[in-house]
Amino acid sequence: MLADAALDDLMRGELMILPSQSYLAEQLLVADPGRIHAERERLKAHLGKALASELVAMHDRASAVPFSLEAVAKGARKVKTQALVYLAAGNPAAAATMAAAQYDAADNMTDRQGALMVLTGLECPERTARLLDFYNRYRDNELVVDKWFALQASSLHPQALAHVKALAKHADFTLRNPNRVRSLYMAFAGNPHAFHAADGEGYRMVADLILALDPINAQTAARFVPPLGRWRRIEPGRAELMQAELERIAAADKLSRDTFEQVSRSLG
Repeated sequence: MLADAALDDLMRGELMILPSQSYLAEQLLVADPGRIHAERERLKAHLGKALASELVAMHDRASAVPFSLEAVAKGARKVKTQALVYLAAGNPAAAATMAAAQYDAADNMTDRQGALMVLTGLECPERTARLLDFYNRYRDNELVVDKWFALQASSLHPQALAHVKALAKHADFTLRNPNRVRSLYMAFAGNPHAFHAADGEGYRMVADLILALDPINAQTAARFVPPLGRWRRIEPGRAELMQAELERIAAADKLSRDTFEQVSRSLG
C-alpha cells in the first residue's frame, strides 16, 4: 500500500489508520482494554520497525509538497502524520526528532497539530517545548486551547492520567466552561489505555468529576456517565470497579435528576 502508485495520498492516509481500540472492543462480547491496547501498540511498533525506511521516505516526499488546499497537498499532510504515528511506535527517539522538525517547519495547523499529537504520546524533551510553544502561540484562541487540552488527555503517553490531573489545575481550566470540561475529560474518557487503568483510577477520576460538576452543570455531568456505563462489555476486574463508581455516584446526596437517571439506567 505504501508503494502503490495507483493510490493517491488521501486514500493512502485513510488506509494507513488502524481500527481504533474502541472499535476493536466493540467487536468482542467482553473486552479486555489493557490487552487490546498492548496488542494494538505491538502491531504498530512492528510495522514502524519493519517499514521504517519506507515510512521515512514517504514522510520526506510528502514534506516537499507545498501547502495548498488541493487534494495532493491535503493527502501529503495526511500521510506525513500517519508515517510519524508508526515511526513513533517503532523508534520513539527518531520519531520525536522528526515530529519536532515537522512542528517547527509547519506553515499550517494540520502539520503543526499532527506533529504535536505524536509528540504528546512520547517521553522526550521535544514534547514539553512544543506543548509550551503551542499554548503560547494560541492562548487567546479558546477553540485551539480546547484542542491543546484534548491532545494531552487523549495521548498515548504512559502518564496521560497524571497529565489530566495536572491540567485540571491549569489556570485556563474551569468546571464552569462546558467546552473546556469536555475537551479535557471527554477526551480522557475516550482514551482507553488511560481511562481503563487497571487500578480503576481513571474510573474514580470521572466519577469525581461527575459529582463535582453535577451541582454546576447537571446536563454536562450526566454526559460523563455512559463511559462508566459500558461495564457489562468489559472484563470482570475492571467491570467491578466501574460498577462500584456508578454506585458511589448513585448514593450521593442531592444528585440531579439528569445524572441520577443516567446512573440508574447504567446500573440497570
